[in-house]
Parts: sequence; C-alpha cells; structure tokens
Amino acid sequence: MRAMKFGVGQAVRRVEDARFVTGTGRYTSDIAAEGMAHAVVVRSPHAHARFAIENVAEVRAMPGVLAVYTAEDVAHLGDIPCLGPVKNSDGKRMVLPPNPVLPKDTVRHIGEAVAFIVAETEAAGRDAAEALVIDWEPLPVAVGMEAALAEGAPLVWPEVPGNVAFDTHHGDKAKTDKAFAKADRVVSLTLVNNRLIANYLETRACLAEYDAGKSRWTLTLGSQGSHDIRDILARHIFKVEPGNIRVVTPDVGGGFGTKIFMYREYPLTMFAAEQLGRPVRWVAERSEHFLGDTQGRDNVTTLEMALDRRGRFLAMRVDLKADLGAYASQFGPYVPAAGATMSPGCYDIPAIDVRVRGIYTNTVPVDAYRGAGRPEAAYAIERFVDYIAHTIGKAPDALRALNFIKPEKMPYRTSTGRVYDTGEFEGHLRRALEVADHAGFKERLRASRKKGLLRGIGMASYIEACAGGGPEAAEVRIEEGGSATVLIGTQSTGQGHLTAYAQLASQQLDLPMDRIRVLQGDTDAIATGSGTGGSRSIPVGGAAVQKASISLVAKLKQLASEALEAGPADLEIAAGGVRIAGTDRGLSFAEIATLPGASADMLRAREDWTPPADTYPNGTHVAEVEVDPETGAVTIVRYTVVDDFGVTLNPLLLAGQVHGGAVQGIGQALHERVIYDEGGQLVTASLMDYRLPRADDLPSFTFETRNVPSTTNVMGMKGAGEAGAIGATPATMNAVIDALHRAYGIAHVDMPATPDRIFAAIREAEARRAA
Repeated sequence: MRAMKFGVGQAVRRVEDARFVTGTGRYTSDIAAEGMAHAVVVRSPHAHARFAIENVAEVRAMPGVLAVYTAEDVAHLGDIPCLGPVKNSDGKRMVLPPNPVLPKDTVRHIGEAVAFIVAETEAAGRDAAEALVIDWEPLPVAVGMEAALAEGAPLVWPEVPGNVAFDTHHGDKAKTDKAFAKADRVVSLTLVNNRLIANYLETRACLAEYDAGKSRWTLTLGSQGSHDIRDILARHIFKVEPGNIRVVTPDVGGGFGTKIFMYREYPLTMFAAEQLGRPVRWVAERSEHFLGDTQGRDNVTTLEMALDRRGRFLAMRVDLKADLGAYASQFGPYVPAAGATMSPGCYDIPAIDVRVRGIYTNTVPVDAYRGAGRPEAAYAIERFVDYIAHTIGKAPDALRALNFIKPEKMPYRTSTGRVYDTGEFEGHLRRALEVADHAGFKERLRASRKKGLLRGIGMASYIEACAGGGPEAAEVRIEEGGSATVLIGTQSTGQGHLTAYAQLASQQLDLPMDRIRVLQGDTDAIATGSGTGGSRSIPVGGAAVQKASISLVAKLKQLASEALEAGPADLEIAAGGVRIAGTDRGLSFAEIATLPGASADMLRAREDWTPPADTYPNGTHVAEVEVDPETGAVTIVRYTVVDDFGVTLNPLLLAGQVHGGAVQGIGQALHERVIYDEGGQLVTASLMDYRLPRADDLPSFTFETRNVPSTTNVMGMKGAGEAGAIGATPATMNAVIDALHRAYGIAHVDMPATPDRIFAAIREAEARRAA
C-alpha cells in the first residue's frame, strides 16, 4: 500500500475538531423546527406498582397543554422488541414478556414511563406532569439477583418462574468434569462486575416531524445508527414501510452502546407529531438519563479452575448470572450469553463448562455498554488468573506465560467455539512489562513504604471479539468541482469517523482531507447501514470505503483513458487526478467530471464488505498504584498499554480511543457503581451520588502497539473502539489487590475499589492478625 500524505497509517489530526472545540457542533438539542412543541415524560416513582391515572381530562385542559398520552392512546403501536433472545440449554427460546411503548396498568422499575405530555413550552409540560394525579398501589419488589433468586421471591413477571429469563450453556460439561476429577488442585473465586451508567456528555433527545401529505415522518435524534432505528420503528412499532420514516442523526455527543437502542420517547414523539400536526421535541435531563436509559454490566460470576502441579490450566467452570433489569432490552440477553464465549481469554484451557443465566429484577433494563459482554468476560478471567497466582504462590506474569495460547497454535479454536486467527500474547505481555519497568518495581515499592503508602502492580492480558456481523456498504463519488464524497451507514459518536474514512478515500484518490466530505446519519441520503457498535465501523465500514474507492479509481481511469489516448493500465492516480504514469500529462478529477462519458454512475462507486469472521484485538495493560492505608484512597501512578490491533489506520485516533476506553475501565474499577435500595429506589441517581473519574484521578498513559495483522479482515485491522475499557478494569483491580496482598494478605476486593471498601478490608485484615 502506498504511503500517502493523508492515507492509511498517518497521524492526521481530526477534521471534526475545529467545529467541536469552537462550539459549532450541531446536536439534536440545537435543532428547532417552526411551530415546535415540547414533550415531557411522566415516570414512575415506584419500582413495582399497579397504577391508574385519574385526571387526564383536567390536565389536558390546562393552559399550554396540547396532549396527554397514556397507554390507551398508543395501544395500536407495537412493542419495543428484543432482538437478542437466547435459547435455553434445553433448546427452548426464553420467555420474552411484552415491552409496550407505555404500560397499561403496571410498572416494573423506577423511572418507567407512564404518560407523555406535549405542551407549548417545556415549563407548561412540567406543570402538567406535576398536576397529573396517579393512584399507585405498590407491589413487592425483587431488587438484585440474590433477592430475585431467593425462595419465594416476588416475580417480576408472572410468566417467568423464579425470575430466570434464560439458562444457557457453552462448552463441554462431561469433558470438564473429567478434567476436574484428575486435577492436582482446584481454585475458585466469586466476583462482582458492578452495574454502570453510561453518562455520555449529550443526553438523549429527539425531534419528530410529520408530513400528512406524504404520510411520512422525519425523526432527528442522536443515535449510533439511523437505519436500525428506522427499521425497528417501521417494522416493529408503526408497522409501515421503512420508506415512510426518515431518520436523521446529526453530531452525537457519545454513545458507548447505550444510544444504539430503541427507546419509547422516539415513537411517542412521532405519534404526537402525527396527531398534533406539528413538530414535537423531547430532550432528556440528566436525571432522566439515570432513570430512562439502559444500564450496563451487572454480573456475578463464580469461576473454578482445575490445575496440574505446575500450575497449568486443565479445565474451567464458569457460572455467570446477569441482571437484565425489568425488561429484555434490545440486545440485553445476548450480551452476557455471547460475551461468555470469551471466558477462556488468552489461555489454552482444554475444557470449559460455562453456565449463563439472565435474571429479571425490578430495576432499569441492562444492555450493551462499551464492550458488551467482552469486558465482563475479560475481567472475570484476568482477575481470576491473578487470584490463582497469589493462591498457588506463582508470579502473575509467569502463570500467564505458562498458560497462554502459543502463536504456533494459531488459528486456535477455544473450548467455547471461538476461533482466534492471530495473537502473540506473551510478546505484548513482555513488552508491556518492559515499558512499565516491571524490573524496577521493588525499588519504587520501597520508596512508597517510606512514605507510609502501599504500592501494587497489576497486569491484564485481554482478548476480545469484534468487527464481525453482516455487511457494510459505502459509496464514494466525485463531485462537479473534483472533490469527493463518502457516504457510509455507520455513525460517529465522537470517534473521528470523518477523518478515518477520508483517510481511506485519500489513500486511493490522492486528495487532501479538506476535499473529501463524509456523510453519515441520514436514511434518505444513504441506502443502508448497520450503525456503529462492536468496534466494527472502521474494520468493516472502512473496508467498504476502501473497496468503493478502488472501484471508483478504475472508473476514473476508464473515463480518462480515451481523452489521454492511453490504456487504463498505463494511468495512475496523482494529486487529485489521473495522469499517464511517468509523465505530467493528465486530467484533474474536475476535468474528468466534464467528459462526455462522465455519467453519474461513472463518477461514483458503491461496494460492500462482509467480514468472514470476528477479529480478535488483544493486548496487555499494566497499572501501578499507591494506596493510602489510613484512608483507603488509591492513586494510579503509572499506566502502560501495549496492544495488538492488527493494522493501524491513524495513530492519533487510535491513542484517543485507547485513552478514553481506559478511563472508563478505570472508572468502573475504582469509582462507578449503581446502587438500588431494597425498595428499588435508585440511590445513585445523579452525578452528586454517582462518581465518575475526573482528570486528576488519571495518570499519563504510555501506549504503543505490537501489531500482528488479522487474517480475517481485508485490511488486516482488528478494531479498537472498546479495547481500552476491556483491559483497564482487571489491570487496575489487580494492581490494587497486589498492593493489599503484599501488605495484608488480602486476596480479593470487589469493584469498585472505593476508599471505604479498601479501608474496611484493611481494618478487617488487621483484626484477623490481632486475633
């Protein structure tokens, strides 16, 4: 591949940033339509209750109120679908209770919508919401998986016995049992993967408009893919042809998986716009984000490892329980079930038995959050490997090296059916330890002890699966003035897609970045799109852009060949034009666009690419921390990442993705936790109570790549959008527990490792010693 000034591998600065840093980004809440009305959602204050709304007519008559919609008004709309159901181990499909746009008479989690008010102003809508009289009959609740699985626990859904939504399995139980019977030693650990709230910068919002003459809606919203939103609305909820709905996504201030999904506010604003004959906009407050958007993680995992005398892994059992919340969200059941297939991690484990159960509880639904099941699996195995190392008295790096899958075994089929195409796990582990100065840790440990502080170093060698799924299509075209436009159905939520796709087109067209425009987020302008998720936008969408660009080059050479009186094979692309190789005779793209044969079809190319399999990014994170035993406070003092992403498109964008993901992983490890009380009230319902990582919590990151190209991706890429969040959580926790283990023999603390938890663990360890 040619090394182009703006092409693949170049550290090009983001072209989007000029708009964003100057405040001229255009988000959904920046967009207004003439005659726009404002919507307010009325939400349940109870986690489980029957209800009846008593004064709808009175509220509808209040000044400025245009409509009050309840379940009766939208009963004709289809349910919000679950697109990721899971089969039970017996082959039967899980029970999927209904998820209506508005519930008729029963709510099942705090914050569930019960009415939708539209008014001339937001203030009038909020006044109406406060005036709505609702008769509530609280019902018993099941909050948390332990309570939901207890004997005689209240049922979230009468049709789901024991609150178990599904019970599925991966691996070979008989083979695993046989290996355990021969083991020299068995080590077990139960750990918690805490529930999280995404907290992107831009809360959700939507603006619906209806054209009665065309019987057609336009919905503008921040999403991770306009086409998926359109198709769910059309096929599942409104039951119309997709062409009757246009979905437009402008700039998006963060997604992290949570903006992929269908939420009830989208069809409700559309229905209101149709009924009222005027645009309707809804913008969430931050408190509504906590109560109304899907949450993430929330697993409890018990692991058992069978080992031989050397510490080699013979077999592993995994029992994973995943809290789904009150409803089976769009991909909610699929996330833990599919994520569990990554349970072996980077290790050569001959036999594995994985049980996965999804549990309904009276809490906000849980769905994909950055990594979607893979961070949960990576945390479980990497925290467990360190625990095993401490238990059997072996160095964590040595235990990993002993059990890693060797490069010569690639492609390697895991005991859960995953096929890793490439990976040199010990290579990046050793490099990360070298960069982190693992050899000098003892000297730094002594320095910390002199200050009265504990010090620990922790590592995590992760592998994840991404960049798979169905096809992605891209169109690249030459405009009248010789510039280029890329049309693609993925969706940037801040990652830098406009830069990345322009680089790929520039590689083939030799155009500068400012002459390449990238269009996303409009179902009228872009024929198809799978949206953004699973770190597939650049590995899959980028492959389509590259293919389309190459096809367009062939057409441009064909057009130019007659005018230049040369065969296409004798032509080359250079400086935004076509010229005869080795000469200065050529035509610019603008000139080619005026040639007699330059039809619209000859000036554009559309190609798609379907990944034959998932890719498997992998790498090692090394965290080093100091812990104050008097307060339990943790300070990350050094942080090193060495990743294998196959092929790097843009080192600057890549570093940004890894840094951002690592911050989220560190946030989960040390700070973030969703807490519900026994009655199902969300205790951590604001940023006053829910602790996000801040700049002064974080170190400077040392990041580099040690890439081995993927054999299943046409460009050799593996995907990088979620990897930082996958490696950071176990590395950080392993560092904290290493510090506690060295000083007090503490073998495990669950996330988040907050000062109070660490302080309590230290005091308990001291009490044991004293006894």
